[in-house]
Amino acid sequence: MMRLLAVLTLAALGPAGLAGQTWNDSATTALIARAAARRVSAEADTGLRDFEARAHGFVFFLGQLGEGLAAPPKLIKADQLVLEVYWKAPGRSKQRIVGWRDRRDLPTDIQYHRDHLGIVTNGFGNRIRVGEGDEVRDVPHPLAPGAAQWYDYALSDSLTIEIPQRLVRVYEVLVRPKEPAAPRLVGTLYLDADQAQLVRMRFQFTKSAYLDPSLEDITIVLDNGLWEGRYWLPRRQEIEIRRHTTWLDLPARGIIRGRWEIGEYRFNVGLADQLFAGPEIAAASAEARSAYPWPEPLDAAIAETAGQGTLDLASVRAAVRQLASARVLSGLPGARPGAASVSDFLHVNRVEGLAPGAGGVVRAAGGALELRVWGSYGLSDERLKAKAGLQRPTAWGSVALEAGREIRDVGDEPLITPLFNSFSAQELGRDYGDYVLEDRARLAVRRRLGGVTVSLSGGMERTQSVATVATPVTGTFRPNASLGAGRYWVGRVSVARRPWVLPPQPDVGFELQAEGGLGDTARYVRLRGDGRVEVPLGSTAMRLHGWAAWGSRDLRPDRAFVWGGRGPEGCNASVRCGGRYGAGGGAEWRVRVPFPELPLGSLVSTGGYVVVAPFVRGAWVDGVVGGAPWVASGGLRPVTGIGIEWLHQLVRLELGVDLQRSKWALLADLHRGLWTLL
Repeated sequence: MMRLLAVLTLAALGPAGLAGQTWNDSATTALIARAAARRVSAEADTGLRDFEARAHGFVFFLGQLGEGLAAPPKLIKADQLVLEVYWKAPGRSKQRIVGWRDRRDLPTDIQYHRDHLGIVTNGFGNRIRVGEGDEVRDVPHPLAPGAAQWYDYALSDSLTIEIPQRLVRVYEVLVRPKEPAAPRLVGTLYLDADQAQLVRMRFQFTKSAYLDPSLEDITIVLDNGLWEGRYWLPRRQEIEIRRHTTWLDLPARGIIRGRWEIGEYRFNVGLADQLFAGPEIAAASAEARSAYPWPEPLDAAIAETAGQGTLDLASVRAAVRQLASARVLSGLPGARPGAASVSDFLHVNRVEGLAPGAGGVVRAAGGALELRVWGSYGLSDERLKAKAGLQRPTAWGSVALEAGREIRDVGDEPLITPLFNSFSAQELGRDYGDYVLEDRARLAVRRRLGGVTVSLSGGMERTQSVATVATPVTGTFRPNASLGAGRYWVGRVSVARRPWVLPPQPDVGFELQAEGGLGDTARYVRLRGDGRVEVPLGSTAMRLHGWAAWGSRDLRPDRAFVWGGRGPEGCNASVRCGGRYGAGGGAEWRVRVPFPELPLGSLVSTGGYVVVAPFVRGAWVDGVVGGAPWVASGGLRPVTGIGIEWLHQLVRLELGVDLQRSKWALLADLHRGLWTLL
């Protein structure tokens, strides 16, 4: 009678009524009790004795770099797997890997835990383990017997979700731990309104559940389907494991993402007990796996998967953070040394000389607030530079208060890996930056809107010129540009799209920037936009990029638009061309060519190919900027040449020539994606 009353009560509630429910009310408690009972009795009630199925999935290993980790992750390694899945009452399971192939885009020797290469067959049972118990161990399931003593429950909504061939009305139940400091999960259960069967489960873990100190968080989504109108069994699953370095806080993150589709079920086929001997997840012989009849090439399969709509794990994380504070969820330590890049610890340029530095991060309330500090001292200019930022991460982005003094290059884009620039400056007297000393204090807000990030900032900036004061080991430094001094109230807004895509999927992105400043004697406006696209053309790809910019007549000198300064790109009268408006771009045809593969250990190699990339690019800048030394380009400055990328495209050698001046140069550098870290 009580169960019937609970069902009638829930059925009478619309979304508005459900939204007003409190934690652990009688209706929700009754629903959870039904769901827990159904989970225990499902096998007997449905007559399910055993089944076999097939799972197809990918395990991606990705790296994410850059300030704020705002740039999309880069694919490092992809594994595609096909599993034969077997299950037999009471709760025995076996998975056999019958197809397995992989692709390495960057050198890595990563080894996965066995359960990263398979699916969850029993809904994790009553105790949840991840990484064979090395990452998470024995966390109580929210529908396990006695789980009500560990978790709170609240009915959030009633909604209809779509599964293959039918719509299902479900109740959305929020779950949080009674003791936030205990090893528990936080998330959402979606329960079938008719039978209280578990249809979907989305969750993360509390900080104390993480046993590996490198873990930042783990996000899991389990979707069940209704098979033959009777059996609620796995249909789709996704897991994301995010890691940081354990002792040093750098803007770098490793990500393991598993994505699975399960189907081709056959029920009550009479599976033999011997089938379940040995480890739960095992692999067929290497010969059998290599002989698996894949329907398409691996590159095409990866591209197809990247283009599909995926479960939005970012939205899962945001929803979970509405249930528990960041201090409960983040596995990151409260304080440790760190910086925005390796060069923050030691760098060399002609206006500071050798400049050692140090920094760190303190996370209050378990990451609800972040305080980042950094300082450095130039041995040649004898100046102390420092900055601090207090950031409040939110479900939709972040809010930060920042202040500091530092040396800044005036260019919108760097010309060289910072570590390489330090070496070149110290040893050869070639420093590719033009610098200004800037004091600033500002408030910055960043918000994610779908695939677009909107950033707003406002505050005070004070700039002054700095002179060349260092002496290189060999050669002579050129003078640093004289840019005067000024104080400005500055506001900026940018809109950027940096999608998460997997090569060779086209990478389309853009950024639009607007800046306005009010100085002691002048005011200015500065606009800039850039875009990029990489389009696969069969086994090759065409990479296109372009930019355009405009500034008002009173544009401040250190915000002029500059181009060139390294290799064949530049102007006759100065290293860089510059002005208050301009445009540029280029095209590069990228062709993979087989190349001898060299081993770098038992699991890592240089890759069996190089990328040969003929290119053409150029720019035009014009317009006088008062107080700036830059000269106009004198029309379009075209450059052409060829690039060769090796070591999984991490190392690039480029030969280019300025078609107007017949000036050529040979350059070597690292992949641009590494520049912000180095």
